[in-house]
Amino acid sequence: MFHITAKSSNKKTGKIPVTTSGKQTCPDTCPLKESGCYAKYSHLGIHWNKVTAGERGTNWAGLCDAIEQLPAGQIWRHNQAGDLPHVDGSIDLAMMGRLAEANTGKRGFTYTHHKPTSHNVNVVRFLNDGMGFTVNMSADNLNMADEYHRNGLPTVVILPADAPKVTTTPEHNKVVRCPANPERGITCESCGLCAKSKRDYIIGFPAHGTGKAKTEAVATGV
Repeated sequence: MFHITAKSSNKKTGKIPVTTSGKQTCPDTCPLKESGCYAKYSHLGIHWNKVTAGERGTNWAGLCDAIEQLPAGQIWRHNQAGDLPHVDGSIDLAMMGRLAEANTGKRGFTYTHHKPTSHNVNVVRFLNDGMGFTVNMSADNLNMADEYHRNGLPTVVILPADAPKVTTTPEHNKVVRCPANPERGITCESCGLCAKSKRDYIIGFPAHGTGKAKTEAVATGV
């Protein structure tokens, strides 16, 4: 099942529409799937469990219809929890193409931890370049971020909790720490960096939350 929240209550996100996809969309290749994923905890974790169990939400067609009804120019986040629909690890192009069509005229963005097979990379490229829907490749560390960035893909990466505001990768690519600061009014709603597919920098997310220790271990390769 899939669910859309018209206005997120997450202070970091801001009051924008956000969706949730059932846990079955998450690939086995995500190192945070079993533990460390921020979405497993607190109120979001409860909500995610209900969507996964089919207790709330709609089917893919219903989700796309809801996105289609969003006002022009609306920024929205696909998947505050969950990943892209797939068949045995291969991103479903038909389903994602329908969502991207529904996003026409809006500013949808998302992230994926799916393995960068040739099929998945081609789908991500098509969605970004051909459909105007920003799909960020989620890297586990700076070396992986270099690989994705080298291939021209919008990239985000896990960082240690104490990462500086700006750092560089082993290949000297610029990494900008997510600037979210709700107290200063900086949210996904006002920022929009992750919705920009054409950018010459990588966005970093410091380890945080209940799963911080596991996330930091992934980022540092411990």
